[in-house]
Amino acid sequence: MKASLQPRDLTQPSVLIGTWFGSGLLPKAPGTWGSLAALPFAWGIESIGGQAALLFGAILAFAIGVWASARMAQNLGIKDPGVVVIDEVAGQWLALAFVPLSGWSYVAGFLLFRLADITKPWPASLADRRLDGGLGIMLDDMIAGAYAGLVLLLGAAFLA
Repeated sequence: MKASLQPRDLTQPSVLIGTWFGSGLLPKAPGTWGSLAALPFAWGIESIGGQAALLFGAILAFAIGVWASARMAQNLGIKDPGVVVIDEVAGQWLALAFVPLSGWSYVAGFLLFRLADITKPWPASLADRRLDGGLGIMLDDMIAGAYAGLVLLLGAAFLA
């Protein structure tokens, strides 16, 4: 793989997964594109299997994402390549696994996750700074997803 990705690189499993089917290659704000691209999949998973299935999907995306993002980072020679958005997918799914399926919960979950992912509240900031490789790329987004999910859960309880 070269320092810049080409559409043909999507034939490599690590690139296809790491860029979440190419959404990380879209111009400007790849993390936002990755989070948006995660939403229809989350909706489908949760529609079929409920919140538990979405939680399982987030954990599975995390595990596969550690491998894919480590491989891409190594091949591109960049510690945390912006084109890697599988971390946003896993974190977004984790955030949404806290609340029942609805349009409003998905909008709020998207916005809260993006806010937590960008601001990186502790310990997400610590994981982002201290951990290298695939685990470092993935873990801060999972922590951001947990924060967003907890805020969603509290908001849903408050509004009920």
